[in-house]
Amino acid sequence: MPGNLTLDELKKAVKSGEIDTVIAAGIDMQGRLMGKRFHAQFFIDGGYDETHCCNYLLTVDMEMNTVQGYKSSSWETGYGDYTLKPDLSTLRRIPWLPGTALVLGDTQDHATHADVPHAPRSILKAQVARARAMGFEPMMATELEFYLFENSYEDLRDGGVNDLRTVGGYNEDYHIFQTTKEEDVMRAVRNGLYGAGIPVENSKGEAEAGQEEINYKYSDALDTADNHVIIKNAIKEIAWSKGKSVTFMAKYDHRRAGSSSHIHQSLWSKDGKASFADKADGHGMSEVMKHYLAGQLQHARDITAFLAPYVNSYKRFTVGMFAPTKAVWSADNRTAGFRVCGVHTKAVRVECRIPGSDVNPYLACAALLAAGLDGIEKKMALEPELTGDMYSAKGIREIPHTLREAAELLTKSQMLRQAFGDDVIDHYHHAAQWEIAETDRVVTDFERERLLERA
Repeated sequence: MPGNLTLDELKKAVKSGEIDTVIAAGIDMQGRLMGKRFHAQFFIDGGYDETHCCNYLLTVDMEMNTVQGYKSSSWETGYGDYTLKPDLSTLRRIPWLPGTALVLGDTQDHATHADVPHAPRSILKAQVARARAMGFEPMMATELEFYLFENSYEDLRDGGVNDLRTVGGYNEDYHIFQTTKEEDVMRAVRNGLYGAGIPVENSKGEAEAGQEEINYKYSDALDTADNHVIIKNAIKEIAWSKGKSVTFMAKYDHRRAGSSSHIHQSLWSKDGKASFADKADGHGMSEVMKHYLAGQLQHARDITAFLAPYVNSYKRFTVGMFAPTKAVWSADNRTAGFRVCGVHTKAVRVECRIPGSDVNPYLACAALLAAGLDGIEKKMALEPELTGDMYSAKGIREIPHTLREAAELLTKSQMLRQAFGDDVIDHYHHAAQWEIAETDRVVTDFERERLLERA
């Protein structure tokens, strides 16, 4: 479902005084919205065509440090400009911000106006184009979990990060009474997103105190990733407006369940038929689906750095907390990294349960799609289904245990280098190496509590 405003409709809303601000935003490596707020009249007078941003936005870390060592931009190259080209199909109202519209844009080379290859949106668009050239339309959906806290972001910034108070005090998985206590935020989230043109299905309590999940209707892969980043930003803004905060960390507390972003995937034909469905198969899976899943299993370890991009991401893969530890497949089994859902229906699909809520959806969807399409192109045979408790299973494919391991697999992956290009893989490998180095460098509260007196 695209945005809910055309340029002509925006012009009318600006003339009537309904909208006075337009946010034009690109997507950075971390999956955040980065851009500018335009006076709406300037935007419709010509700003809708393009704007500009510093090219360091695709080399900075979470702290906006100017990380050196990237080929694309550095102090040596002078940190020039990128062009941000608004994609007007994403133009939409933002109901939770007064008088505001939003449009997402593609990051382009300032001179050639070609999409920047390592920009997250560019990477996904390229894999979607590859799928379409093969006769498929990739359809995806991302679930999105997060924790809701009583603390405001300002309180946390001023030193209250060790006094996090979840809105709920107990496991609230599907729990209506508990989630009623959170409705001041979650009702605003559902209605705000619907008003922004995002087809929200529902919200629910998740499997821990203060943990939420928001679900929205599946769509084509690019639209799904666009919706994902808008939803994350919206939830933060709405929670902040009500004096609360949220986190999309994959694992904010080792004692609590992590937060996931399971990705559901299927391929459809150009005439709208489910390419994954075959009623004659025991699981209702077509040969195309089997090849696709086989490719993802074959390359699961290589693509994990795009599914779990931070050192913290790997702390989520814990036995018995509904995060997978094995990259294997099983039908309707939540202990497996790849779960086949909707068996014997046209909605049969692959659910990858590896990504956490810290994921950049463009990179994750692109990596999954690249692996699956490789399986189709090479007609890979699907390995036998595994059943039972995958946590206790021995001798089967493990999800990488650390970002260090995943980064090594990433840089050595010939499949990803062929699919994304060497420069893209080198770029994101460097990002992973920086994340590892920064985490290795910093002394943690855990270390102080453990060693200060006893060492």
